[in-house]
Amino acid sequence: MHDATRNEVCVDGPCLFGAAYSVYTRIARLALAEKNVAYRLIETDIFASGGPSRDYLERQPFGRIPALEHQGFGLYETAAICRYIDEEFSGPALQPETPRGRARQTQIIGLIDSYAYRPMVWDIFVERIRAPAQGRRSDEERIAAALPRAATCLDALERLIGANAWLAGATLSLADLHAAPVFAYFTLTPEGAALLRCYPNIARWWAVMAHRPSMDETRSPMEQPPGV
Repeated sequence: MHDATRNEVCVDGPCLFGAAYSVYTRIARLALAEKNVAYRLIETDIFASGGPSRDYLERQPFGRIPALEHQGFGLYETAAICRYIDEEFSGPALQPETPRGRARQTQIIGLIDSYAYRPMVWDIFVERIRAPAQGRRSDEERIAAALPRAATCLDALERLIGANAWLAGATLSLADLHAAPVFAYFTLTPEGAALLRCYPNIARWWAVMAHRPSMDETRSPMEQPPGV
């Protein structure tokens, strides 16, 4: 499905420029996997000495990942990439049919971007899991300050999902794919796993989402498989 060869030209299928560990690269990869689209993952190190390469900055002037190229069409911003993937390629629809469903999807994507990603990933996962792996001490104050913000996000999602099977309604949507990589990292921490148990609707959703084939196919190198 993907190939980390940087020198190949993106002629047939799409090329995704990003990193396998990246939450936002994984969101786009999940969309490609759910649509069963063959693609190349071009590993891109935006944290290299000197910053992103000049070539990459021509694709993404802000130096973030991912960026997409498909048959000469370049695109960046994860939500735009995922919507393009859904609308350009055949396969199961990843956006709700109704205006209200699409509005809810957009709301949840915005919630993840604006309120959930930083506390759940950078402040909790990175400090609790990555810091010790990198030989530094976890910032306990940063973790403690982030937990109430994470709880607010979980509470909001708990109310939004209600009895639905998926975050934006009865079927899987881009909202679920946007949230899943954040939860994958967050629930690796003892704090995240414990907090999730307080929200049964979201815990039910995550128990299903975590085991989709697309999640296995796009697993981050910083994430242990279930049961390991």
